[in-house]
Amino acid sequence: MMKILNIISSPVNGTSASTKLGNAIVTKLQEKYADNTVTLRNIAQEPLPHLEEIQMTSFFTADEKRTPQQKDALKLSDKVVDEVMDADVIVINVPMYNFGIPSTLKTWLDHLIRKDITFQHSTSGIQGMVTGKKVYLAISSGGIYSEGPRKHLDYTENYLRSVLDFIGITDVTVFRIEAQSKPDLKEEYAAKAMKNISI
Repeated sequence: MMKILNIISSPVNGTSASTKLGNAIVTKLQEKYADNTVTLRNIAQEPLPHLEEIQMTSFFTADEKRTPQQKDALKLSDKVVDEVMDADVIVINVPMYNFGIPSTLKTWLDHLIRKDITFQHSTSGIQGMVTGKKVYLAISSGGIYSEGPRKHLDYTENYLRSVLDFIGITDVTVFRIEAQSKPDLKEEYAAKAMKNISI
């Protein structure tokens, strides 16, 4: 059984380029692995709350010492962690906003990256605890950032690779759908992006 987790972070319904690309990746995975399940988490339609003091103090309190209120405050974060731990493959749909990732995706990561849950300190340094996972990043952008003069402005791929590596996920493949705000290039780049999907 191939367990696929599909993370949608674009608030644009129907026309989102990152969602279309991510869904195409999921379809390719389903074609390759006939025995599969797909869990969808749409963090744009159902955003997670930004971390507040109660979550932060709960993260750094031993489970046996947590109050009922602290345990309740961790329920959403625990669910995020459980979904990732249970998945074999994770598809993360990433529209580029102002050169970076959407705040909803950053908040999802804040709920996921937890000391002694998804990473730990060891004698050799930080050790990621989320292993054996494959991640596909479906990145969309209005301009072209994978190459050329604006490449240095792309804070999506490198950031996501870094935080995923921090928790132990190193098998990351990136697919991009670019030039979506350029009428003369939009369709060409969209078709190329779909054609380039290989699983």
